[in-house]
Amino acid sequence: MTISTHVLDTSIGRPAAGLSVQLLRQQGSNWIEVFRGETNGEGRVPALLPHEAGAAGAYRLTFDIGGYFNRQAVESFYSTIAIDFIVRDVASHYHVPLLVSPFGYSTYRGS
Repeated sequence: MTISTHVLDTSIGRPAAGLSVQLLRQQGSNWIEVFRGETNGEGRVPALLPHEAGAAGAYRLTFDIGGYFNRQAVESFYSTIAIDFIVRDVASHYHVPLLVSPFGYSTYRGS
């Protein structure tokens, strides 16, 4: 199983480079950090989770959107965006894109 993300800043029509991303996995009532890093110049984090570390269950992607827009001197309504999703098939790839602007966002399961 692999997990990836791609963040596009729709306010400028470009990838959101340098955006802090965290991947957490739920264990009981706790959330355990699996990955912490930043989007690359294309707004991507291609491998948030190495194949051998994958397990079925609940995951959360957290994006430091406030920090991203603050570095650009742009006021943002959101400080963080958290996307919770369920992994059911450990043989699959899970791609979770995020489209973001200072005052809104959208996400979906990609391919």
